[in-house]
Amino acid sequence: MPYTPIIATLGYVLSEDRRRVLMVHRNARPDDHHLGKYNGLGGKVERDEDVHAGMRREIREEAGIECTALTLRGTISWPGFGKHGEDWLGFIFVIDRFEGTPAERNAEGSLEWVPREQILTLPMWEGDRHFLPLVFDEDPRPFHGVMPYRDGRMQSWTFSR
Repeated sequence: MPYTPIIATLGYVLSEDRRRVLMVHRNARPDDHHLGKYNGLGGKVERDEDVHAGMRREIREEAGIECTALTLRGTISWPGFGKHGEDWLGFIFVIDRFEGTPAERNAEGSLEWVPREQILTLPMWEGDRHFLPLVFDEDPRPFHGVMPYRDGRMQSWTFSR
């Protein structure tokens, strides 16, 4: 059976000094699958756009800023991750430069600048703790991972570079 995941982007916006990351605290909707968790910004890629354009659009929509420099850090296949067990394939970016001032909140929750060294202490998806160190490490090579989920829980994690 062919793999037909939902294609998405996930971006981590860095402050000018690269010490803080803009995160969304998903606290706006009681029915949110991500309620209470912190996450990067992003969402589904639209039919008529490439992943780079999709990332720029999502950052614009969710934070009100324009990306001027972004780098693909990796990809992750999340079989079974969706609210109803849908498969997702994510393209993970770091946004190094942007124009504008980020909004304080969006439809998903409040936007917060978090010191990089504190990110892993936040409430987040269990699996994020495995790939976030790769997003922010100094290795210039992108990573490519697989992280199956079942019933809202990560089952395993493998990656290559």
